[in-house]
Amino acid sequence: MKRTASILLVVLAALVVAITTTQPLYDQIAYVVTLTVVVAYAWARVGARSVEFIRHAPAHRSQVGRYIEERFTVRNTSLVPKLWLEVRDLSELPGHRASRVITSLGPRRRRGWTVRTMCYRRGRFRLGPVDMTSGDAFGLFRITRRVEATASVVVYPYAVDLPAFLPPSGELPGGDALRRKTHHITTNVSGVRDYEPGDSFNRIHWKSTARTGRLIVKEFELDPLADVWLFPDMHSGVQVGRVAEAADEWLMPAVLMKEGPRVLEPSTEEYVVAITASLAKHFLGRNRAVGLAAQTSRREFIQPDRGDRQLGKIMETLAVIHARGQMPLAQVLAGEGMSLPRGTSVVVITPSADLRWVQVLNHLRRRGLRAIAVHVVPATFGEAPGSEPVLAELALHQIPTYVVRNGERLEQALSADRAILARRAG
Repeated sequence: MKRTASILLVVLAALVVAITTTQPLYDQIAYVVTLTVVVAYAWARVGARSVEFIRHAPAHRSQVGRYIEERFTVRNTSLVPKLWLEVRDLSELPGHRASRVITSLGPRRRRGWTVRTMCYRRGRFRLGPVDMTSGDAFGLFRITRRVEATASVVVYPYAVDLPAFLPPSGELPGGDALRRKTHHITTNVSGVRDYEPGDSFNRIHWKSTARTGRLIVKEFELDPLADVWLFPDMHSGVQVGRVAEAADEWLMPAVLMKEGPRVLEPSTEEYVVAITASLAKHFLGRNRAVGLAAQTSRREFIQPDRGDRQLGKIMETLAVIHARGQMPLAQVLAGEGMSLPRGTSVVVITPSADLRWVQVLNHLRRRGLRAIAVHVVPATFGEAPGSEPVLAELALHQIPTYVVRNGERLEQALSADRAILARRAG
């Protein structure tokens, strides 16, 4: 703004001098100055307006610890060459360095580049818009145009494979049949019906088909053995550690290459979310029906189901969930757990040192539910109460427990031998 005012002041001064004097030289100077300013402004304006910007985002989903790739293309649509063009990307994705300065972009020419960004924070982020700035050959004007070329990307939380997680299927006995129809194939056949378009051929009941002379398929019910409920603790009062702000880039891609724990921000919140995502991936990969219940600033509730679609729903929820809840875990367990049928497995993931949630979990176990606890030790993330009373209480009630500390690899912390050691340590 100051630059423009100074230029206009110079033009005005030249015109005033030319008008108030009779020297032809001042007239010529005024003409040259005015023409130069007009040409420079037109050049800068054309340079910013006659540009086509395209961004290609092949994938709209990624995961913490993985890359997201974007392809950018800038095309000069005019016959005026661009001496320089600044492309400033305003994306929300942390560490996404897509801004560029392009020089010598000729008429009808295009320039492209690719950006690969390591995702180190979960969430839903906007990609774009873009501010495009161009100028004239004299450096008098800079004109910026905003291009609303936006997209979005969802970054799923960090998750690992848990090949040694206990308990195995034989330790998850169930209760009564749920009498709930499902499109998945289970071991519980509830009846038969006529074939409908879209039914898979492995559902066909061939004996009934041969007897009736038309295609008959089997109907299935959900297996109560497979119901697993995940309860991540999102109570803000029990969280410890640092969660990075939106513009904080303390964790750079260079340190994220191979070490899993360094991908996670050093906070109990991120560890709870990563463990919940890993457990959902683990149980759904074994054809279990998995549900999720948590209390943040609102109630998060996902009914149990199987398959990749259910994993996507849980990951979408965990990508944007934050520990802003005001309800303690004991109340969440008491409110949600009392309606669960016998035989359901309840997995609690929490850094809480409050003994009340252990007592509620033990009460659910006495009602016929299967209880598992994953305790994230808060003292390893900062100043917090010790975990010894909670672990002793869990051992007293013989609840299988996993203990996860800051910096530990989740594959090791959630392995079978660690669960046995944690249980015996009480």
